[in-house]
Amino acid sequence: MNGVCIANYRAYDDKADFNKKALSIAVGLTVGSWTELPEAQKAEMEKHLGKVLSVNTHEPASVAPGERYADIKIAYPDINFSRDLPALLVTVFGKLSMDGKIKLMDLDVSEDFASAFPGPKFGLNGVRELLGVHDRPLLMSIFKSVVGYDLANLQDQFYKQALGGVDLIKDDEILFENPLTPLEKRVEACMEAARRAEAETGQKLLYAVNLTGPTSQLAANARKAIDAGANALLFNVLAYGFDVLHELSSDKSIHVPIAAHPAMAGAMYPSPHYGISASLLLGKLMRLAGADLVLFPSPYGSVVMPKEENLAVKDALLAPMHGLRSSFPVPSAGIHPGLVPLILKDFGTDVVVNAGGGIHGHPMGTAAGGQAFRQAIAATLAGVPLRDAAEQAGNEPLQAAIQAWGIKE
Repeated sequence: MNGVCIANYRAYDDKADFNKKALSIAVGLTVGSWTELPEAQKAEMEKHLGKVLSVNTHEPASVAPGERYADIKIAYPDINFSRDLPALLVTVFGKLSMDGKIKLMDLDVSEDFASAFPGPKFGLNGVRELLGVHDRPLLMSIFKSVVGYDLANLQDQFYKQALGGVDLIKDDEILFENPLTPLEKRVEACMEAARRAEAETGQKLLYAVNLTGPTSQLAANARKAIDAGANALLFNVLAYGFDVLHELSSDKSIHVPIAAHPAMAGAMYPSPHYGISASLLLGKLMRLAGADLVLFPSPYGSVVMPKEENLAVKDALLAPMHGLRSSFPVPSAGIHPGLVPLILKDFGTDVVVNAGGGIHGHPMGTAAGGQAFRQAIAATLAGVPLRDAAEQAGNEPLQAAIQAWGIKE
């Protein structure tokens, strides 16, 4: 449908007439009232009126309270809001988000609305081009720990991670501007370590430095980081807002990939009754706003997201969407080498395997932690069971990882 953005909601109520509720939403979030309007005014206001497209009510088999819900689909005319994400979100879910048990499940924006968003500047294929890696999943590692460490310690930690064969290293999202590791000095130290490691491994590497500070200074800080040698950025999108990500990703002077961190997402997606679905929050909206890589909780580890939600996020990042580049899915938290076969089974090869403790906690050290992951990835792609691969000469890091964490397939 052209000229409208379509919102899908799930509303819970044991007694409500969901058809009436849907109509009140469609009218209330657009023209405000309808039946009271004079006929002449209705003709003029018609183009602004929200339209109920469908109401599918789920009546529970039991009489248990809290199980009755309806899936409601409403079209909102583009003419009602400017072509920016704050305007869209306030229109479709602003005050409605406070109206009882209702969750925004999905949004389909019009071609015209999407045309205001260039989307990811690099996207999945662009990140692969930068790294020269096209035939396998990418491997990312995370600084652990960072708070209170000086430049020498961070540089040493970076170097050990890089020697392990990772493709990307990212700052921890809680590493902010501080006297011990100021932004430009941190970038210079880490990129020098990256050059030393590349001389040994022959492998290119992206360093996603955490972009922080007041909103008014973010673009300037991004340029400072890039001028110092940064070749990627990490950004806590939800703390700042999707529109800030859109501004950064659209800025031609910020010519490096942006990795979106999901910090604060847990306040918005987990409840079945409230908030915004994970696939919309961490999938479609991140991609529309321009994230090249998107981190989200894995279904395997300590910060668990149900697998069906994980795969829905993945699909939102990869599926065709108004010609936008796809974003790299980065399922995170609790990842160790023994999970690699499961990750590739669930996500395919267009995925970033992201590990913190699974690299730094390796019994043989940080560099061996990265090597264990690379060995697990190579074995899985070759169809070799990890236990068999671990017995091969040179694969001692994988063997030690399996002994420490086991295998989950």
